Amino acid sequence: MIIFIQKMPRNSADYFRYFPVSPDCVRWGLGVTAAGCTRIAPHSIYPPPRHPTDHQFDWERGRVLEAVQIILITAGKGWFETKATGRRAVTAGTAFLLLPKVWHRYRPDPETGWEESWIEIQGPVVESLRRAHVLTATACIRRHALTAGLDAALEAVHARIRQTHPGFDAELAARAMSVLAAWRDAARARPKLDRMGRVIAEAEQYLADHLAMQVSVRDLAKQFGVAYSHFRRAFKAHTGFAPWQYMLHLRLLHARRQLASSDATLDELAGRLGFSSGFHLSTAFKQAFGVSPDRWRRQFAAALPDSG
Repeated sequence: MIIFIQKMPRNSADYFRYFPVSPDCVRWGLGVTAAGCTRIAPHSIYPPPRHPTDHQFDWERGRVLEAVQIILITAGKGWFETKATGRRAVTAGTAFLLLPKVWHRYRPDPETGWEESWIEIQGPVVESLRRAHVLTATACIRRHALTAGLDAALEAVHARIRQTHPGFDAELAARAMSVLAAWRDAARARPKLDRMGRVIAEAEQYLADHLAMQVSVRDLAKQFGVAYSHFRRAFKAHTGFAPWQYMLHLRLLHARRQLASSDATLDELAGRLGFSSGFHLSTAFKQAFGVSPDRWRRQFAAALPDSG
């Protein structure tokens, strides 16, 4: 068996890896056979080269896989299509599911590119979830993946893979189960969007698009024509976060990604993400993740394989 590894510069978060299917996938119920996270720049080739031939595809022909993949778009926008869903627009915070033997295609908008974080899983657990209708071809898009914690579950997978453990890794399989759980949680029953639901959806997108700005929640509620107190309660009911907490959550996730993929200082990141100073960013980061940004960056770098 061949393990495909894309080697990236040591200060880059981008990577993808493919692993042989182990007999332990059956004994443990599931295993990770591939994963990656990649930034697709505007007007660049998609998918990137150097994927195995059975995973490459082009937009005109699409593709069919033999395994399950879950793909989260963390920035940018694009399209996703299967025969069951038709062509659907994909924006930041959306995840989609690829099922075995189901034709599909997807790509970023050439004008924006996108950032994707993904995992491929095989094993009896996957088939059990398909029989239980947890993984279905008709409900293969999740618009609220961040609220369900799918981003954190995938980051835990990537962190484990970057430690390059040989052979079957039971801990990695456990983290894959967390990804499946987050996918399930993102589908928890949501009522059909009424006017307030549509307002909250638009507000989520507005906050994601204006991370560097100091946004007044009162002004935002007024802009959408709803009472501030009603807007605040409805926003938390729909997303699990108060509006300011939601924006802080997004800013800190972006900070963590940029700490991993650049040499930017805390003050530079603070300016990009709407924090008043690097000290303010550092304090909020430590409260959220239990470790300072500098220490997190060192730990992340130490976990990366050598690029030589």
